[in-house]
Amino acid sequence: MQNGLSDETLERIAGHYAEILKLLGEDITREGLVKTPMRAAKAMAYVTRGYRQDADTIINGAIFTHEGSKMVIVKDIEFYSLCEHHILPFMGKISVGYIPNGKTIGLSKLARLVDFYARRLQVQERLTAQVCDIIAAKLDAKGVIVVCKADHLCMKMRGVEKQLADTVTIETRGLFADSPELCHEFHNAIAY
Repeated sequence: MQNGLSDETLERIAGHYAEILKLLGEDITREGLVKTPMRAAKAMAYVTRGYRQDADTIINGAIFTHEGSKMVIVKDIEFYSLCEHHILPFMGKISVGYIPNGKTIGLSKLARLVDFYARRLQVQERLTAQVCDIIAAKLDAKGVIVVCKADHLCMKMRGVEKQLADTVTIETRGLFADSPELCHEFHNAIAY
């Protein structure tokens, strides 16, 4: 069992990778490629492990009663994901802010929730919304804001090949959706 996949499933995925390599014109018996199909299968299992995880298990009870914080911010949570359109990597940073409604969450759990959604075939817009929604739902927060900035290899190494382009997505829930002042405060806090 590797990252939630059985050995049989990994073998099947490796077989498909071997076929792809052959179709591309490679000799899968050459020294550098003999173990590549299985290595690729294990890598794919790792980078898509979010499909086989559970948010409640990740949070593991790390929600605590707390009154008084105006805003909690964790910025620059790095992530790695795969574009669902080309199965090429995109990566970047997510910053999360929330206004507690009597509950806070262990800070590392925010990073783990980012990975939970990033470690699957994804689009940046959905990733940003999913992170925002899970935090709003699990904490019953008064407001949540999530900003994601990412580089997409599907734009950099193929297609338009624009090396300097990055993409920013923003999602808000609750008080952040109705308050430009709160959004401004959040953006000022993550700017330094």
